[in-house]
Amino acid sequence: MDFLTFFDNDFKAVMPELYLFCAILILLSYGVIFSTSKELNYPIIQLNVGWLTILSIFISFFLLLNGSFTAETGYIASVFNGQLIIDPFSTFTKGLILLSSAVCSLMSLSYLEYKKVNSFEYFLLILFATLGMVCLVSSNDLLALYMSIELMSLSFYILASYKRNSEFSGEAGLKYFILGAFSSGLLLFGMSLIYGFTGLTNFEELAKLLTGINNSIDVISYNGILLGILFVSFALLFKVAAAPFHMWSPDVYEGAPMPVTAFFSIVPKVAIFALFLRLFYSTFYDFLGFWQPIFLYCSIVSMIVGSIGALYQKKLKRLMAYSGIANVGYMLAGLSAATVESAHGLIFFLLVYVITLIAFFSFMLGTFTNKDSKMNTQISDLVNLGAVNPVLAFSIVFILFSMIGLPPLAGFFAKYYLFLSMIQSELYMLAIIGVLSSVIAAFYYIRLIKVMFFEVSPNYLTYKTMDKINALILSSSLFILVFLFAWPHPVLSCIHNIAITLVL
Repeated sequence: MDFLTFFDNDFKAVMPELYLFCAILILLSYGVIFSTSKELNYPIIQLNVGWLTILSIFISFFLLLNGSFTAETGYIASVFNGQLIIDPFSTFTKGLILLSSAVCSLMSLSYLEYKKVNSFEYFLLILFATLGMVCLVSSNDLLALYMSIELMSLSFYILASYKRNSEFSGEAGLKYFILGAFSSGLLLFGMSLIYGFTGLTNFEELAKLLTGINNSIDVISYNGILLGILFVSFALLFKVAAAPFHMWSPDVYEGAPMPVTAFFSIVPKVAIFALFLRLFYSTFYDFLGFWQPIFLYCSIVSMIVGSIGALYQKKLKRLMAYSGIANVGYMLAGLSAATVESAHGLIFFLLVYVITLIAFFSFMLGTFTNKDSKMNTQISDLVNLGAVNPVLAFSIVFILFSMIGLPPLAGFFAKYYLFLSMIQSELYMLAIIGVLSSVIAAFYYIRLIKVMFFEVSPNYLTYKTMDKINALILSSSLFILVFLFAWPHPVLSCIHNIAITLVL
């Protein structure tokens, strides 16, 4: 039988991923040929490749929407002999990853232009990482999981050290590479244990085998499977910078260029938590009594470490790193509840979290001082912003209020549904710690508002006009945050249907 005929429907199902892969090959060839052309006087093609990258991501998104396997059809299919799964959950998360990657690429255009960066490989690495993440959320096999997560991670290692003339960027990339390689080793070792004691790598087959397994196999095999799940959990917790596996996050966020920090903060968490939901809500659900305490512990430690650690930060990127650790704690708390309602709350929280961070980083990447084109890197740089540019300052206030979880913004509903799922699962102490962590977070978020409006400096910093792209992204994000509070029912209904198909 002809190979292409055998996988005919499979290739149609993964058309967005195939298009991304072809786009990477074409853009790489275009960049190498034209940037090294002596006849063309070595042209600068950074912006060309950037816009083509954004166009490629949007085309992949429309292919995802117009494919046979969309979230509306409710169709579930395993392709390539069960290596990948196409269902409403993977379609939704892939769409969120593609859109957030495209927006991150758009936000970085002004930064690359002001810094006069001439290296088209940046956008190709964004495409490689995006391809790895969209494959990751569709992974239905341990081998596909490992290949996808490594494609994503290898791109991140290079992006972290992308600013080659900066010692901080090189240090960030090296730290990330060493610790990331260690976590990949843990992941591979855990997967080998699971395969060694079960003989299976497919998620669905593993779920069938592991149902009620504690009564049907010997103690050694059972403990070996538990050890494999433990190593896989630790490796994935490292990837999302959950405490106590967070040690790399503040240094990497600080050393990486600002657009890379934005990309690290926004997109990978969607892919990894989508994997968490698929892996632990279906394949390993019968081991709930084993992995739930692990996530509960990491959730509590992440909320405490992230909230308290952010109190002492003076740099905005390190502040956002610790804020991200605290938010990972909220997400892990929702994951620990292990119900349809908690999956619904976690997916909605991820959506709101992505929109909020996009709004915040569009401000950071779109504002440059008139004097020396300097970006806001220190919290003290925000002094007098309320007097110099009150519209921009009030926009940041709304973003910070959403991060805190105050109405009338979508961040309120995001935390509300997570805490409600914890209470319904009788995780009262976890919910109380989450609320207290939010109270502490309110302190360092409101401190930014205090700096912008109530602190006075003799040196007024005036800013260049924000470029149209970042201004549009900021205003659109603020509108969505208000809209999701005023009329969240269509989004909540869609997410609830997706959560049901995932859990059931």
